[in-house]
Amino acid sequence: MSRNDATAPVRREPAPASGKGLAAGTLGLFGSTVIGLASTAPVYSLAATLGFVVLAVGAQAPVVFVIAFIPMLLVAFAYRELNRDIPDCGTTFTWATKAFGPWAGWMGGWGVAVAGIVVLGNLAQIGGIYFWLLVAPDLAENALLVTLTGVVFIALMEWVSYRGIEIGEKLQNVLLGFQYLALILFTVFTLWAVFDGSAPAGSTTPQAEWFNPFALTSFSGLVEGVLLALFIYWGWDTCLSLNEETKDPKRIPGQAAVLTTIILLVTYVGVAVAAMAYAGLGTEGFGLGNEGNADDVFFALKDAVFGPWAWLLVAAVMISAISSTQTTILPTARGTLAMAVYKALPSRFAQVHPRFHTPSFSTLIMGIVAVAFYVGMTLVSSNILNDTILSLGLAIAFYYAITGYACVWYFRHDLFTSWRNAWMRFVFPLLGSLLLTAAFGFSVWDMLDPDYGYTVLFGVGGVFVVGVGSLLFGVLLMIVWSFFAGAKPFFRGESLNRDTAVLVPDEDLPVIRSVDGGI
Repeated sequence: MSRNDATAPVRREPAPASGKGLAAGTLGLFGSTVIGLASTAPVYSLAATLGFVVLAVGAQAPVVFVIAFIPMLLVAFAYRELNRDIPDCGTTFTWATKAFGPWAGWMGGWGVAVAGIVVLGNLAQIGGIYFWLLVAPDLAENALLVTLTGVVFIALMEWVSYRGIEIGEKLQNVLLGFQYLALILFTVFTLWAVFDGSAPAGSTTPQAEWFNPFALTSFSGLVEGVLLALFIYWGWDTCLSLNEETKDPKRIPGQAAVLTTIILLVTYVGVAVAAMAYAGLGTEGFGLGNEGNADDVFFALKDAVFGPWAWLLVAAVMISAISSTQTTILPTARGTLAMAVYKALPSRFAQVHPRFHTPSFSTLIMGIVAVAFYVGMTLVSSNILNDTILSLGLAIAFYYAITGYACVWYFRHDLFTSWRNAWMRFVFPLLGSLLLTAAFGFSVWDMLDPDYGYTVLFGVGGVFVVGVGSLLFGVLLMIVWSFFAGAKPFFRGESLNRDTAVLVPDEDLPVIRSVDGGI
């Protein structure tokens, strides 16, 4: 061997495609966790919800974040258990079909898809607004310019998702790192100011009472706060939708999901405590009880906390929204890919790019539908677009609850063969699903109020019409599709049932070293 041959870098080839054709062995635990965290858009989620949670429950905002975390963690155990047995990228769709049959499974898949489509439009809107707040603040009020910018962001993240999970994971490492840098600096600066006495009037040292659930005085406020908090935790299940592209797909995705929820809990509670201590809960000035600050707590505090570096927080919110745009496309595209593979959608959705090993047609369609939804809602009314994000909690609670119930029913024959199974496959998933079902029911009732949200449609709150209507629209689509010849094998329970061997990578398939080092 020549010297040149000996020192030449080794070129790593992509992992051979298997299962549905996706690139196996691409992600390790670190990469899966990064994508799970990025999917939640931590900076944007806090900016958009912290103020409203404080308005709903006052000083008990930190404990509400903890309460909302409980069903998330419990359902994460359900995801982990189901993924160990069925590591299929269809996740809720595949698992619910195997547990309950085709109709429940199809609606579970629809819940994942509709949540993704709704949030993509809102993420694009936020990305567009904050881009112009950063570059030319006067243009941030230009609805046409903001909308076009949002469409460009969806197209760019669509391209990243289309090109392969490798480039997406590397990009998310950078984007998530910037987000957490901004959050850490915000927390350090605000708490430092509180303890050295330089914080504005109304500030206070953190109080143990903020974590007292018995100090909550309004049940409706608690429900509203929990639903808002569910939104900021939502997204960790992206780890599971990438299971077929993950090294050790039966183990790592479930670990990443649980790890992601725990990291999010620490992040959200820590930042909430820091912001409340620094700004206080007053109804004037910087106070988090000031309704004028509720839309974006970070924007209200950025100059006071960061001074000339205030642009960092603006950039962090923008990056958070754009980052989540890409990671939201991933699970929706893979969910529809799986549905098509098992005949629950037209076969074109099952197309996988021969070079990039991504769900090419599903990815493109998700982007097109998201753009159409975003532009359509913007043309109708910006208030309708705002109502769509408030309604998102219904779709989230819907398909998370289905997943938890599916875990209990799928494993019903061995629930009590060990203490571990009793807790992990029965108690935790069932309790998490019951909590989410209760949140769904109470929220639907509250949303009937015409004063709920920004619009009134058909005499009730626009949030109710959008949230419940989007799920009912899925029922209509399912019924229509069931009459097509291509759908018969699925709805007759032939293409996917409890005994079907799902199309996933072979366990003995050789994999490359993952892009994050295979940790």
